[in-house]
Amino acid sequence: MSYFTRAADPMTATGWRSPLVLLMVMAGAMQLSFAGWWNLVNNFAVQELLFTGKEIGIQQSIREIPGFLAFTAVYLLLLMREQTLAYLSLACLGIGVAVTGYFPTAFGFYVTTLIMSIGFHYYETMAQSLSLQWLPKQTAAAGMGKILAVGAFAQLIAYSLILLGWKTFGLTFETVFLISGITTLIALAALIFIFPKFREGVPQHKKLILRKRYWLYYALTFMAGARRQIFTVFAGFLMVERFGYDVHEVAGLFLINGAVNMLVAPKIGQMIVRIGERRAMAIEYSGLFLVFVGYAFVTNASMAAALYVIDHMFFAIAIAMKTYFQKIADPADIAPTAGVAFTINHIAAVFIPVAFGLLWLVSPAAVFLVGAGMALCSLGLSRLVPHAPDVGHEVVLPWSSTPARPAE
Repeated sequence: MSYFTRAADPMTATGWRSPLVLLMVMAGAMQLSFAGWWNLVNNFAVQELLFTGKEIGIQQSIREIPGFLAFTAVYLLLLMREQTLAYLSLACLGIGVAVTGYFPTAFGFYVTTLIMSIGFHYYETMAQSLSLQWLPKQTAAAGMGKILAVGAFAQLIAYSLILLGWKTFGLTFETVFLISGITTLIALAALIFIFPKFREGVPQHKKLILRKRYWLYYALTFMAGARRQIFTVFAGFLMVERFGYDVHEVAGLFLINGAVNMLVAPKIGQMIVRIGERRAMAIEYSGLFLVFVGYAFVTNASMAAALYVIDHMFFAIAIAMKTYFQKIADPADIAPTAGVAFTINHIAAVFIPVAFGLLWLVSPAAVFLVGAGMALCSLGLSRLVPHAPDVGHEVVLPWSSTPARPAE
């Protein structure tokens, strides 16, 4: 029984055809192509297209435009189900990655980046929404940790093949991009025929939702998006431009990242269940502050690599922000708010790569010190998260003896 012939209740489905397993397989399918693209992007830009910080900033800003427009996903849900949109997004991602190497010009790279990014961001929007709807609140963080672990395992496969094959078989950018994209398309075809169509639980609003009581979640999301740009755009670029990492060396670094996250992500999910979102966020933002300061002044390639791995490890703790929202949200708000959250997350992403790309030409250290400041701002916001968030108990103000309950 497949997606085309069977409908199942996500609340009662168990075993290897459960919603959690589907989310895990989709995460792996996404990473098969995205990890390959991410491994090559900086080397392709520098070695094939002779990009500087200016051009890489433009390319990364283009990559983030679909994230900024992720709120439009709610309108596509008028035409199709969330699971269907997730599948179509994976197909778009795979196609965009597969053709990247065949357009080795700045304009071609910009266009294929846009195609790939549309698939990636719409998939991420739907995956977040489905995770928050299908996973029980009590164990959602642990489930999300398992999903991250599977994605990390898929990264291990992609990075291992690139690491072992780049020099050994004289692979080209065109070949690796093509293989990466096709593997996602093959995995997508398999899961469509294996997994059923899961019925929706609470019907989702098919309009944009902005509520005052979610303001802290919006603020945390905005700061996470701004801070994430420093890592995704400039940390990897630092490895290639300053320390001269080749493709297989970048693959080795990413391979370590994947191995660490595969082992650590489930434990982080369990930790969040145990200590709560507020404490988990404090750990994440304090650690990121130290990492960004380290980036600003690092002069050793091995130390830079260590910072990169530690930085990436903190990504798993971002589960806490998602489960915080799950606990305070109206169940019917999850899908539209996922789209709105991705848009908020990418407001800064549209201009930071370009603006900071120009700043990079003057002082790379300044880019990372600004990132450290963003981490401190996020730490301050995290102190407003209640120890036990719930509907009507979304924010705790330090100067108030009772939790704030903003009106809708």
